[in-house]
Amino acid sequence: MSGLDVPLTPLRFLARTAEAYPDKTGVVDGPRRFTWREVADRTQQFARALRAAGLQPGERVVSLASNSAEQVMAHFAVPLAGGVLVATNTRLSPPEIAYILEHSEARIVLTDPDVADAAGQVLAGSGAQLVLLPAEDGSAGDPPDGFRTFDDLLSGGSAGDDLPWTVDDETSTITINYTSGTTGRPKGVMYTHRGAYLNALGQAQHQGFDADTHYLWTLPMFHCNGWCSAWGVTAAGGTHVCLRAVRGPALWGLIDGEGITHLAGAPTVLSIMGDAAEAHPLETPIRVVTAGAPPNPATLERFHELGAQITHVYGLTETYGPYTICEWQDAWDELSPRELADKLSLQGIGSSVAERARIVTSSGEDGSELTDVPADGVSLGEIVMRGNTVMKGYFKDEASTAESFAGGWFHSGDLGVQHPNWYIQVVDRSKDVIISGGENIASIEVEQALQRHPAVVDAAVIGVPDERWGEVPKAYVVLRQDAQATEAELIDHVKTLLARYKAPKSVDIRPSLPKTATGKIRKNELKEEATS
Repeated sequence: MSGLDVPLTPLRFLARTAEAYPDKTGVVDGPRRFTWREVADRTQQFARALRAAGLQPGERVVSLASNSAEQVMAHFAVPLAGGVLVATNTRLSPPEIAYILEHSEARIVLTDPDVADAAGQVLAGSGAQLVLLPAEDGSAGDPPDGFRTFDDLLSGGSAGDDLPWTVDDETSTITINYTSGTTGRPKGVMYTHRGAYLNALGQAQHQGFDADTHYLWTLPMFHCNGWCSAWGVTAAGGTHVCLRAVRGPALWGLIDGEGITHLAGAPTVLSIMGDAAEAHPLETPIRVVTAGAPPNPATLERFHELGAQITHVYGLTETYGPYTICEWQDAWDELSPRELADKLSLQGIGSSVAERARIVTSSGEDGSELTDVPADGVSLGEIVMRGNTVMKGYFKDEASTAESFAGGWFHSGDLGVQHPNWYIQVVDRSKDVIISGGENIASIEVEQALQRHPAVVDAAVIGVPDERWGEVPKAYVVLRQDAQATEAELIDHVKTLLARYKAPKSVDIRPSLPKTATGKIRKNELKEEATS
């Protein structure tokens, strides 16, 4: 780096936006509204307060918080103070929270009142300083024993000079995001200032953020730092509109009342939005970005009726959220919902700040010899990625870091194919492939076939033991409200789309499926239930 270069950090985004749009509304949280000048000033006070509370460079601040003004500011205040933000899933169980607090060696914990009530004993036993965040209306309430209010914390930063919106080392850690831990202990994924800066700009470009953006936070900010949009919306000078719980009335109330232009989330969010009683055609189109599973034809048709356009992206916690995007092609404008669903089922190509994703087979004793499969849309391999928007590594876990980067590329564990136009398509997680009678069955393929049935809103497919075939597919299905379908009807439906041996042998119709807060189906729970 030459003497004229400046380390990249998303802290610069808030400094610039406060200069460019000081009187523009930057954050909306219930009845509270903050201009960008107020956001910057409050963030500076927040950062000084963290230092006054004893936070040392590189120490971790855990934020167990819903989407709120304080959560937006924490994304800037914690690194501004020299700390590392650990935005943590509020829906975790007390033992899971205890593990993250211990593993991250949290110095300070910021938490919502409901989390303080549910996990107070675990939090008290962590040894960290505990800070109770305000309610949506800004009220502090009475903090439990051992907690101080957020206003009390802020008072420690009421005086002093502004801290510089810079860092000495752009490769230093800005945040740690813990994986969902559906198959074991969660791992702490380290993001750098440089990676966060670049992916935030990538999201701003691909999602179309600008100063007129009103971004509705239906995606949890604790998930990959909101896919880096906590920084990306700020970079564009848009407006963050916080939503603390995704429910139809509140969601549509903000869409109508705040002029929402963008939102993102898992397919569950799309279902809540599209199926809500309050749903109606939009006066102004909304850009909706989804990941986790391709949108099904019924959802696409519903959102077309509403006047919203869906964009499909793909990534992992280890890739700062979205790594690839299914770039829209003009020729798709005239496609039917079913034809469009086929196009949007592709995970696409690397974003403007990412490298091209590869589909490879691994060989060699340590799996480090990587060979690209043909780009024919058929040949199967593992999706691997590298570049500025791939994690720095796993916190305090050198062995897992080295294993995941075998051959100099991050190994996703996802199996996929590469099409001739370089769009990749996820076929399945390697651990979820069902081997039945010697044939490989991709659970995702069967799930997508089930979701093509007009009555199906969600589906999960697992392999269960079978004396004859070794394993056979078993499906778990959620039906749309007021819709009906029988087990036999759904099995026959799949047989019209796939080879008969791929069809589930049984279908369990349920009101809901177990999921993480980010919409990932907990297949491990379904497998444990099916085999117990």
